[in-house]
Amino acid sequence: MYGPSQRDIILTMRPSPLTVRFRVDIGPKCSIGVGKIELLEGIARGGSLSQAARDMRMSYRRAWLLLADLNSSFEEPVAVTSTGGRGGGGVVLTSFGKRLVAGYRGLESDVQSLAAAHMADLSRRTKTIRVAGEAKHAVPVNSIRRKPRSG
Repeated sequence: MYGPSQRDIILTMRPSPLTVRFRVDIGPKCSIGVGKIELLEGIARGGSLSQAARDMRMSYRRAWLLLADLNSSFEEPVAVTSTGGRGGGGVVLTSFGKRLVAGYRGLESDVQSLAAAHMADLSRRTKTIRVAGEAKHAVPVNSIRRKPRSG
């Protein structure tokens, strides 16, 4: 037998939490998404790029590259660094960086509210298959693959 028997499968309709993830493109080479915003929030919390990277399970190099990309994308930096020394180095968000985070989170809240208003009926219609007590989506997400771009 390859799968669960018919008696082990229960199909239920239940409300699904509606989550919107988006990216804001500011100019041709500047994109702001939830990853960069969470990195900035981590820096604001701990004053450390390495700690923010660890909290996100991201390499320090990747975090450094993202921060460098943000700092080079605007006329003023989103964060400033200090080199290590006796007390160690650190990173601090600038007032511009704090405004960037606040602006993104405000937009996110507005978009989430709009999505809830416009998609509420649809989110209540998602299917969940329960197989031996374990909830699974009707189509496994990892079964959806993008085709590679040609050319």
